[in-house]
Amino acid sequence: MDLDELYRLLRDSHVQAVSIVNTLRDPLVVLDDEFRVLNANPAFYQTFSTSRDETIGTALADLGNGQWDIPELRLLLDQVIPRSTSVIDYEVQAEFPHIGRRTMLVSAQRLSHPDSGQRILLLTIVDATERRQADDDKDILIGELGHRIKNLLAVTRAIACRTEVEGRSAETYRDDFLGRFDALARSLAVSTRETEADLCQLVRAVMEPYLEKASAITFKGQGAIALLPRQAMSLGMILHELATNALKHGALSVPAGRLDIAWSLAEDRNGQPEVRLSWRESNGPEASPPGTVGFGTRLIRFATEVDLKGQAELSYQRDGLVADLTFPQ
Repeated sequence: MDLDELYRLLRDSHVQAVSIVNTLRDPLVVLDDEFRVLNANPAFYQTFSTSRDETIGTALADLGNGQWDIPELRLLLDQVIPRSTSVIDYEVQAEFPHIGRRTMLVSAQRLSHPDSGQRILLLTIVDATERRQADDDKDILIGELGHRIKNLLAVTRAIACRTEVEGRSAETYRDDFLGRFDALARSLAVSTRETEADLCQLVRAVMEPYLEKASAITFKGQGAIALLPRQAMSLGMILHELATNALKHGALSVPAGRLDIAWSLAEDRNGQPEVRLSWRESNGPEASPPGTVGFGTRLIRFATEVDLKGQAELSYQRDGLVADLTFPQ
């Protein structure tokens, strides 16, 4: 039953209307022209933990411990209602005893009492707290999605612009670009499954394409370590660059080569949680610092220092590269 039908019943058949009002699930209260309570339905008493004796004949603003003495509601009754026959879904937020802070949608209709002709005010109250919270959560999610899309486009553009083109064929450029793009996609897939990404899942997802090409890759982690989505994206790109370099020039380029990836959660000097990840290549070609700093090395340092707010130490050993990454959780 909608409000219009209820109002018609109040005008035409008071007894029938009262019976129906008592069955409504939403709180309803009837006020006189001085805003004193003439009647209320059981839903009102139950929702606001009050009784008929405490309610009938009491001014609305004086109910309970003044729980209805709300500035927004006073504005509705004093200024809006006298100028309007009805008001629909007027939002009121207040702290109510027993039920805490709630968002209420108040609808009001002026009527004449069917028996005495007295002017009355019918208020219906809908608890919209959960609905409003759901709307707020949705807005946050939409905003976060928009932010992630912007970041993704910016990173993709950077990958396309920074992937080297001089002296390379279109096919080589394509393979390098798609390799980095696939690593980005794998990182995003892990980070969007839940609010936080798990470091172990991220490492295994990014390194999955290389497991078929090299059997001597080991993973060793201490417990579950949660990462924010932006951390997962940056760390995934770092791991891809390290793996690509190892496959082309390092331990994964020879049959005897090994790669050990380990991670743990420790405390920094200030006692704050810190993620430590080590990348150790062995039994591979001797590692030496590159003559020129390429995009991969710049990406590793930039992503670690700027995105992760940490440090990256690259050590070129006789039998392979060693990289130690540390960043706050």
